[in-house]
Amino acid sequence: MEMLKRPRRLRYKEGLRKMVRETRMDKSSLIYPLFVKDGTQIQEEIPSMVGQYRFSVDCLPFELERLSKAGISSVMLFGIPEEKDEAGSQAYQENGIIQRALNEAKKQFPNLYYITDVCLCEYTSNGHCGLLKGEEVDNDSTLSLLSKIALSHVEAGADMVAPSDMMDGRVLAIRRTLDKYHYTRVPILSYAVKYASAFYGPFREAAGSAPSFGDRKSYQMDYHNRREGIKEALLDVEEGADIIMVKPALSYLDIISEVSKVTTIPIAAYSVSGEYAMVKAASQMGWMEEDKMICEMAVSTFRAGASVYLTYFAKELAQFMDEGRIG
Repeated sequence: MEMLKRPRRLRYKEGLRKMVRETRMDKSSLIYPLFVKDGTQIQEEIPSMVGQYRFSVDCLPFELERLSKAGISSVMLFGIPEEKDEAGSQAYQENGIIQRALNEAKKQFPNLYYITDVCLCEYTSNGHCGLLKGEEVDNDSTLSLLSKIALSHVEAGADMVAPSDMMDGRVLAIRRTLDKYHYTRVPILSYAVKYASAFYGPFREAAGSAPSFGDRKSYQMDYHNRREGIKEALLDVEEGADIIMVKPALSYLDIISEVSKVTTIPIAAYSVSGEYAMVKAASQMGWMEEDKMICEMAVSTFRAGASVYLTYFAKELAQFMDEGRIG
């Protein structure tokens, strides 16, 4: 049989398959999310996220050492304060949980790259991402507070800030504040396309950030919408975002692809807590192979157009890269 074109020719040997891969990954593209909690001698496992922990500041360096040895160079810090109020005032205090964590981390592991989540949900007594007027989150009054939080993180040593609140105009407000105080080199990773998702459930337990009433659908996006995601991404680019993120990752690969086609700045994707929990649960039940699921999910995200991947499986992916199982 005469066949001039045989796609299988490039699949017969492993070395050849690697040579012609269209999608490649590297450890430097991984960001590992970390939860830091007020208190001492704390390393407590999160029930809905088996293998993930909340750390007090004094225990955080042990995890940073493990990450460094694995070849993970970037982390995203989420703070869990002991006290909360309606204005989320602990978010910007000089001795706040993130500020203290940054000070300690920078002393012991100065070569790691520290990104901080900028939002109010972990710090407000109501669990919402902005200041309230009645039972509504007020967009404009929240902007100055988000800028204040971002500035406090940078002053404490953050290398990059990542606003996740989904308030309109917050990227511009933060950029102007950082520039005003001469932090022109600090990038903004904007949660530009963040959908109101059921996949956030375990994170809200981990961070104690579930809303005490209502939901976040008035500021996070409706998951039915594709074009709105492109609009949000382009608005944040115009406001000065240096990297834009799509969140969650797995159910929004089409959005990652669409956004990557309309902008030239890097695209990040967050493989969120619900994705992690599903993989762990399926693996524990013996229904699916954990390692293979981790690799396939990661590659699909990069194949869709992401170049930065936030994942609770960063250490596993780094190991798989060392073993040549992915990359």
